[in-house]
This record gives sequence, structure tokens and C-alpha cells, in this order.
Amino acid sequence: MTMNHTDFELIELGHPHLRRHAEVVKDVSGTDTQHLLDELLAFVLAKNGVGIAAPQVDINQRIFIMCSRPNSRYPLAPDMPPTFIINPEIIWRSDETEKGWEGCLSLPGIRGLVPRHQAIKVRYTTRSNESIEVEYTGFVARIFQHELDHLDGIVYLDRVESTHEIMMEKEWLKLFTSN
Repeated sequence: MTMNHTDFELIELGHPHLRRHAEVVKDVSGTDTQHLLDELLAFVLAKNGVGIAAPQVDINQRIFIMCSRPNSRYPLAPDMPPTFIINPEIIWRSDETEKGWEGCLSLPGIRGLVPRHQAIKVRYTTRSNESIEVEYTGFVARIFQHELDHLDGIVYLDRVESTHEIMMEKEWLKLFTSN
């Protein structure tokens, strides 16, 4: 039976599968992989996320999607076309890091201030099975690092430096989106 995004169950902090290392995708061009990419995109758009990793819906593959755009959870997010990332790796990181607020569909209702590299150069396979290298900066670099962490069993709270840098999403939205 082919899985539809409405069948996905978002796994949350505490579920042991959120902490495992995802497996390399071998058949990028295969029907199952292509269908999974379409369904992951539909799922993350429906959930107002700016990214989703396959392990978050209990699929143990090194796949994630970045799809930044302004929405109710990220009103100030930049607009970018959906980007399908398969078997990614970071091949260069800037020395400069910056703390920024992050949320996660697998940690609902919470935001944390997370240090990330400001710029990264990455290599990954596209959905058309091409290996590419790209440099990302700012918010998009943050999304990439956040989603890559999911593939390695890491959640953003693991990177928060102090419990004083965690807040409820409702309070974050009041503080950072009011005019």
C-alpha cells in the first residue's frame, strides 16, 4: 500500500526513533522515494513548517525538505522554493556562529535559542539524482543544519546552551512578531 501524507504520524520528543541515525537512500529515482518526497512536501506545508526530515514521520531515510515561506509559525521566514535534500553532508562551515530561535514540529509549542554556523557549504543528491554543492547562509543555513541534525538523531534542544533560552511558542510569537 502506498503511503499518503495524511497517513504520516509525526513522532515527538521521547519517541526512540527520533534519536536514531537515518540510513542512506540507495534508490533516489525509485517510485517509492519520489512518492515519499511528494508526500513529505504536502505534509510539511499542511503543518506550517519550514522543513521536515523523514525521521520525523518515522521513516528512517536520509531525506529532508526545506520550504521556507512566511506562515503562522514563522511569520518572518524568507520565501524559497521547496528544496528536496537526499543523503546530505556539510563540507564546510563558517567559523562564525549565531544564535537564533528555532522550533520543531516534533517538539510542539516550544522555541529555543540555538547556535548555528552562519554559512555552510553542503553536498547532497537532488530528487533528479544529481549530486550538487551549494552554499547556504542565514535562515536557510539554519534550516539545513536543523534538518540534518534530525538525520543524525539530534534535536535542537540538544544544542541550546541554557534552559533560560527556551520558551513556549505562544510567548515567542508575542515577543517576536508584534509590531
